[in-house]
Amino acid sequence: MTSVAFHVDQLFYQAPGGIGTYIRRLVPAMSARDPSLELKLFHARFPEASSERWVRAYWMEELPHGIRLLYPRWNLSARPALPRALSSLDLLHAPSPASVPPAGSNQKLIVTVHDLAFLVAPQYFPRDWRAMFRLGLRAAVRRADAVLTPSRNTAEDLLTRTRIDPAKVFVVPLAAASAPSEADPSQVLSRLKVHPPYLLFVGTLEPRKNLVRLIRAYRRAAAAGVPHSLVLAGPLGWRHQQLHRELALRGPGEVVLTGGLPDDELDALYRGAAGFVYPALYEGFGLPVLEAMSRGVPVITSTTSSLPEVAGEAERGVDPGSVRELASAIEALATDRALAEKLAKRGLARAERFSWDETARQTLDVYEKVLEAK
Repeated sequence: MTSVAFHVDQLFYQAPGGIGTYIRRLVPAMSARDPSLELKLFHARFPEASSERWVRAYWMEELPHGIRLLYPRWNLSARPALPRALSSLDLLHAPSPASVPPAGSNQKLIVTVHDLAFLVAPQYFPRDWRAMFRLGLRAAVRRADAVLTPSRNTAEDLLTRTRIDPAKVFVVPLAAASAPSEADPSQVLSRLKVHPPYLLFVGTLEPRKNLVRLIRAYRRAAAAGVPHSLVLAGPLGWRHQQLHRELALRGPGEVVLTGGLPDDELDALYRGAAGFVYPALYEGFGLPVLEAMSRGVPVITSTTSSLPEVAGEAERGVDPGSVRELASAIEALATDRALAEKLAKRGLARAERFSWDETARQTLDVYEKVLEAK
């Protein structure tokens, strides 16, 4: 029986983001695939408890310190050590290089690196975040027995920007966060004051998501006669003031901000959308793109980083730096029914290639390879 200590701090963040999704989907999927797997979850001290009900099925330990003390010390000096109930297990899995807890003397360390945006596009991160991620990545490269990445693009970034041993890098793709429901989305749309037809973006509202250009492109398309509104669904992130300044400018069309939403309401927004637009400047995987495709929603997304790798031929690719190109794609998707149907059909077929069961299988395979290398 394999035993694993799994770090779950992101579940306690105000905006858990993609790493929070990774934890809440991967851990139960691994348990389902291998019932003999012993999983112990642990987290730093936070002011409030996590609202994630599924974690109650697992052994959970709260450490005596908060992240301000633990993260820099873990990354710099591999101290303080984890309690013996965690450090004595076969494996330690850190789902992010933001913090790399120290492995026990006979324990193997796995680190998941979702992207290297803090190195590739550092201008989109606060200085403190950049420093924290750089230290954590350095610790992962030096100490990890295996590093998982969700895409070949992130793996290539890792290999070109660090001195990691290529034999330690494994590409393990992710999957859609939740299955589409069959509930009528009209009640949710009514409560959110969203009126079809509309185009949808889902994600943290921060500069890396390229939302200022998206709004400018949308307004250009609206001025050309596109009747759709634009819905931005997600919590406010770093430097969201830039977005609000752009929204304050007068222009055609209607832009709706919903804030962060629970899974069932997000599902309703996805299923009611006429199209999904995701012009991010850099992504390690791009979970929202897969979410939209799995619901048969035609997708416009960037031709940069991992996004073409995830979407394949099931998207209308655009240069995220070109407002003109993005506006043209929005106009084409909104007015060309044949194009929208073709992209929707391709998206459904593409999304079927990804599942959390497969992500769990590949992750467990890496666990086994690392343990066999003892």
